[in-house]
Amino acid sequence: MKPNIDITDKNREAIANMLNILLADEYVLYTKTRNAHWNIVGSNFMELHKFFEGQYEAIDETIDSVAERVRALGHWALGSMKDFLAVTHLSEDEELSNEKDAIKALLEGHESIICNCRKDIITINDKYKDVGTADFITGVMEEHEKMAWMLRSYLS
Repeated sequence: MKPNIDITDKNREAIANMLNILLADEYVLYTKTRNAHWNIVGSNFMELHKFFEGQYEAIDETIDSVAERVRALGHWALGSMKDFLAVTHLSEDEELSNEKDAIKALLEGHESIICNCRKDIITINDKYKDVGTADFITGVMEEHEKMAWMLRSYLS
């Protein structure tokens, strides 16, 4: 049964597609953060190992929330790496064992998500008339802004 939430079928589909791209970006960033967590080396190993763990756990919660938002709009959430890699804005080919390179790569991922969320918020609110999803994505963006700030602090 399709949702009766005062958003047209066409608009719900467009929003779900945007959310699925966000979901793909989240999943790729999650995977990159896990990679850094597992493979980081150096004198700050333990600190960064735990730091990256906190970040991937936060991203994991976001992944679930984004997928559930897609489902609440009456559409299917992407669920395979093949599908994620087909639509993501992010790349995943960086070497993440070097502390500085890993932090930079993860920071770039967060900042990419932030910029895309900022654009999507306006489109979803103004064009598709979905204040709820615009608000939801604002919350996602704010979480990424906080994680980006923390990563940026390591580079200062």
